[in-house]
Amino acid sequence: MKKGMIVVTGGAGFIGSALIRELNRSGREEIVVVDSLGSGDKWRNLNGLRFADYLDKEDFLQQVRAGNFGPPPEAIFHLGACSSTTELDVGYLMRNNFEYSKSLARYCLNSSVRLIYASSAATYGDGGIGFKDSEDDLPRLRPLNPYGFSKQLFDLWAWRAGALGKIVGLKYFNVFGPNEYHKGEMRSMVCKGYEQIRSAGRLKLFKSERPEFGDGEQERDFLYVKDAARMTLFFLSRPEARGIFNIGSGEVHTWNQLAGALFRAAGLPPAIEYIPLPDRLRDRYQYHTRAEIAKLRSAGYSAPPTPLAEAVEDYVRNYLDGRRHLGEVANEEG
Repeated sequence: MKKGMIVVTGGAGFIGSALIRELNRSGREEIVVVDSLGSGDKWRNLNGLRFADYLDKEDFLQQVRAGNFGPPPEAIFHLGACSSTTELDVGYLMRNNFEYSKSLARYCLNSSVRLIYASSAATYGDGGIGFKDSEDDLPRLRPLNPYGFSKQLFDLWAWRAGALGKIVGLKYFNVFGPNEYHKGEMRSMVCKGYEQIRSAGRLKLFKSERPEFGDGEQERDFLYVKDAARMTLFFLSRPEARGIFNIGSGEVHTWNQLAGALFRAAGLPPAIEYIPLPDRLRDRYQYHTRAEIAKLRSAGYSAPPTPLAEAVEDYVRNYLDGRRHLGEVANEEG
């Protein structure tokens, strides 16, 4: 495939900026970053990264809808969205996550542009029917929050329109790592927990309200953002890969195991306080997630995920200790 311009929506965000770093590492710099920087510190995620242009997300959408967004790019990585699992403005989520995605999909399908978009593991709800990335299972999924619902609606729209036979949707599991600093309460427990440990020497985890899970024994598929970026970029060179794919480690760890890795990386003995689950989360809390990644492996992605303890140590020592960003760390490996 001839190399051309790459568009990354949400390019100044968490996974988006990590993807641009990975594109740079592969020699790609003809990149258009699409985002909404506002007045916060998200712009720091772009420090040290190489790209050709930046567009505000609304300007980009207007150009796409008007059909005047220059020559069609080689591909669009559509990672921009409201990713807050506690956002309750459903109308905003529908405009920002659902309608925006439909406009980009129509543009890509009409212009023969490769579209790789972010879905979410939040679409799986409580995991009652498993975490298999099968398009046939899409109508059976029941998300637990409006964010997951907005992502589920686009997956269903693409599936019913026959678009999933031409595009790629990626269901990201619990991604953590540098460049998430701007995400507030949506930052990972590694990031928030590090701050707790440094300020109070203790880490707070939720108690379990299910007898089959002990306190802190709730399970997650944790994935380092560097691995998430590599998995995402993989699909640029695999035009034959289409449909829904899970993006996770395929492994399961408990919050207690994550806490242990975090305390070791910080060089401190474990000190965990278990706190009650807030009322607002009781009906929306997942007790177990684990990505089934056989489909990703069958598509040809063979690299093993970074071991959890190694990923946490890299994050803490090379980034969190100085609140550094991916593009600002010189001579970085991995």
